[in-house]
Amino acid sequence: MSISSLSRRHGALLIYCGVFIAPLFVGVALRTHFSDAEAASTAASITPAANTSYAPIVAADKPAVVTITSIMKGAAASDEGSTDGGSQPPAQQPPQFFGHRKMPVPKAPPQDSTSVAEALGSGFIINSDGTIVTNNHVIDGASDIKVTLDDGTELKAVLVGRDPKSDLAVLKVNAGKPLPTVAWGDSDRLRAGDQILAIGNPFGIGTTVTAGIISARGRDLHSGPYDDFLQIDAPINRGNSGGPLVDINGTVVGINTAIYSPNGGSVGVGFAIPSREAQEIVAKLMKNGSIEHGLIGVDIQPVTPDIAEALGLPTPEGALVAQVGAGSPAAHAGIETGDVITGFAGQAIKEPKTLSRAVADLMPGQKEPLSVWRNGKTLALSVVVGGNDDGPKQIPAAAAPQPAHPDAATLGLSLGDVDQGVRQALNVPSQVRGAVVQAVDPAQPAATTGIELGDIIVSVNRAAVKTAKETSQAIAAAGQSGKKSVLLLVQRGDQQTFIAVPLNDG
Repeated sequence: MSISSLSRRHGALLIYCGVFIAPLFVGVALRTHFSDAEAASTAASITPAANTSYAPIVAADKPAVVTITSIMKGAAASDEGSTDGGSQPPAQQPPQFFGHRKMPVPKAPPQDSTSVAEALGSGFIINSDGTIVTNNHVIDGASDIKVTLDDGTELKAVLVGRDPKSDLAVLKVNAGKPLPTVAWGDSDRLRAGDQILAIGNPFGIGTTVTAGIISARGRDLHSGPYDDFLQIDAPINRGNSGGPLVDINGTVVGINTAIYSPNGGSVGVGFAIPSREAQEIVAKLMKNGSIEHGLIGVDIQPVTPDIAEALGLPTPEGALVAQVGAGSPAAHAGIETGDVITGFAGQAIKEPKTLSRAVADLMPGQKEPLSVWRNGKTLALSVVVGGNDDGPKQIPAAAAPQPAHPDAATLGLSLGDVDQGVRQALNVPSQVRGAVVQAVDPAQPAATTGIELGDIIVSVNRAAVKTAKETSQAIAAAGQSGKKSVLLLVQRGDQQTFIAVPLNDG
């Protein structure tokens, strides 16, 4: 899970909850479970009474929650960035994922002029020997890590293991005595509306408890293959990253990680890694120190209804392959750009994140069956899973087009050849051929599908095009074929994305 990845979301910021100097809150909520019989006989207890106290839970769990201070020196400390991700106000730029931002610590300049920065986050003790769980982004780039216990004791921590893909890390301290712990809970039992508590150190003001509910489950923030976040409404802010989300039994059901915010502060939309996922990964980190994730080497995107229609796919399901890495396991397996992966390792693939998770969970070297939809039929392939730290990359779906009746020959686009001037101006690689988008008619459907000026159309309905004339002819032919949409493969920067544009009815 890369803390520098960007995610566009309605003019708001998606922010990881660990920050230099000023950490983020992480709000948590409490939950209750009732059998049908209990629900019938205790309806009044479904809504907590005004005098309900969570003090017993806090008294039991708070001693096991710690503050983590990460010291960054040299290059890591000089990698500064603003909390809004840039100079523009949030309303004018896309929302972002980012982790702790690095700000110099106010202290006397060292003689060697080495810059120093600190990051604050939270964590929790899972073993009395001093084993601590936190987010990877809290300690990423740290040269030294310090842990402050609930009683104020400061201890030097060592890094046991970390996994950027899942944004989890394990630390250990030696206190010379058994330490208080919290136990793992079962996040699979959580329901929307269940109560939870978040414990952590927001903004470095000291250990803080907030309460709320589970707002939703299975949130995908497009930040990595393990995106399956719990959404909570308990206030969480900078500094709460890595802190525990506990249920009314006092067990850890999540790890507070990020917030969704238009202003950098809590607005009641927070995200936590489910304990089911975290517990498995933490166990592997404690044993091996790292996790080797599988990869097949493809960029994938969702299948929209228009894309499904253009491909002749019966239902808008699967993972559409937007790009195949040269020499990757996918390339060796015969997977092609434009294929829709519908099955992998015996599992039906309904959406891209299902494939990402399935691949990342496998060990390199495993050979697995794979099914793809290509040219109107399903093909059976097999792939040998690769072994670096990059899994399939997900590309957000383009905005759903609005009904329109464009001219099939243009779709509202003005196209030009990719000549030397275009290549230099747009930094287009020499091997990329196609047609550059020179203008987009705002009244035509192409404008609503996400196509932008400077995009390079490299294929039409999966057939490669080399010039603007070929592209226009291919689009016109698609319009005469009776299809409702034409499928364009668009190159933007170093990324390729399929975009389906509606055609007219006549």
